[in-house]
Amino acid sequence: MVYCHYSPLLFDLFFVSPVVGPPFGSILYEFVGKTAPFLVLAILVLFDGGRCIIILHYIRLSCPLSQTGTSLFTLLRDPYIIIAAGSICFANMAIAMMEPALPIWMMETMCSRKWQLGVAFLPASISYLLGTNIFGPLAHRMGRWLCAFIGMMLVGISVICVPFAKDIYGLIAPNFGVGFAIGMVDSSMMPIMGYLVDLRHISVYGSVYAIADVAFCMGFALGPSAGGAIAKSIGFPWLMTIIGIVDIVFAPLCLFLRSPPAKEEKMAILMEQNCPVKKRMYTQNSTQPYYAADEESESDE
Repeated sequence: MVYCHYSPLLFDLFFVSPVVGPPFGSILYEFVGKTAPFLVLAILVLFDGGRCIIILHYIRLSCPLSQTGTSLFTLLRDPYIIIAAGSICFANMAIAMMEPALPIWMMETMCSRKWQLGVAFLPASISYLLGTNIFGPLAHRMGRWLCAFIGMMLVGISVICVPFAKDIYGLIAPNFGVGFAIGMVDSSMMPIMGYLVDLRHISVYGSVYAIADVAFCMGFALGPSAGGAIAKSIGFPWLMTIIGIVDIVFAPLCLFLRSPPAKEEKMAILMEQNCPVKKRMYTQNSTQPYYAADEESESDE
């Protein structure tokens, strides 16, 4: 089995980019011009495309595939993978619904300037970076299922508190909570995806992380489209209340990820790896072997 190791910073850059986008775009739009954000992004995309070609070519040479992984449809039938993917989707859907609706609500209720519409998301981007880097190693100690459970609850509570803000300064705390909580969920669910494949399927990770990517993209696809329509029909406060309740209701499903069962064949492999190595020894007076590990355990008793 060949493992390819990637930096956790790649996940930070991937997931934080939609959160950093609003303050970046609003500041350039206000002080440079409406074409500036698109020109900067076009240059960055061209640079990143060339970088990806080089990196992926290196990965293909240095990390050859040693076996065929579990099919995508089989993984999608695994309820534990669906729970993990749902956590990623609904947690990120909260910030995705806020992105189109919050600026409009700020202009209607706070008379905010253009640069403030995107800067309001800055606490979420900063706290997301803090959350992912803090709970990356910490979630392993406290239990990733528990970290995701607390994160989903915190996402729900934070988005429900957003409409109570009276000015841009009142948005700092709830937006900080949203970003920090999403960081808790993402930093917990991505390793759990790999763990579930190790535990229940073939240890090849491309398909399961494709599912995680799709879950993330679904959150940012359904969030703005559904969020805009809901906010227009029943108002922004009710939109935040609905997505907050959805996250809180979904949170208890993370309890199933506490100790997911392994497949029988995988359990046999894991038990074989965990068995202590017993040395076979012979006495001069007997031809029957005995095991040193057994003798030591009996003497301890």
